[in-house]
Amino acid sequence: MKIAYGTILLVTDGSRMLVMRNEGDALYPELSVVAHREIDNPPNREHLTDAPGVSFSSRGGTRSSYQQADIHQLREDRFAIEAAEALAETAAGHEAEIIVVAPPATLHVLRDHYTPAIRNRLIAEVDKDLVKHPAAEIVHILTNWPRRY
Repeated sequence: MKIAYGTILLVTDGSRMLVMRNEGDALYPELSVVAHREIDNPPNREHLTDAPGVSFSSRGGTRSSYQQADIHQLREDRFAIEAAEALAETAAGHEAEIIVVAPPATLHVLRDHYTPAIRNRLIAEVDKDLVKHPAAEIVHILTNWPRRY
């Protein structure tokens, strides 16, 4: 995949986000970080300390328990929505193409929250978790995309 000059990249997962811009050309991309956010999202075992609630049936002696909310996933989804908003803010003043790199579950949430302007300029969605990789490695992986590793 070629990454043209000025292309905006959103590289995110459920707890980290990088908004980057290509300051190089299509042959030698150089990604610079425009925005970076990170949240602390501990696992569910640290969020939920109580047992789920129990419901009694009005007829008979049966009981059933309520399912606990997956707070960890809810926070990841909320962060993905914030990432989509940050992408929209960054891309608002530019007419650049956009590439989004995120794991499949995060991509699902992002797609529901793209603005029409983002949808029109989106040239690629890469379903990989690359947010922990350095910029040079992200460039290497994306320029060789969709080759299988």
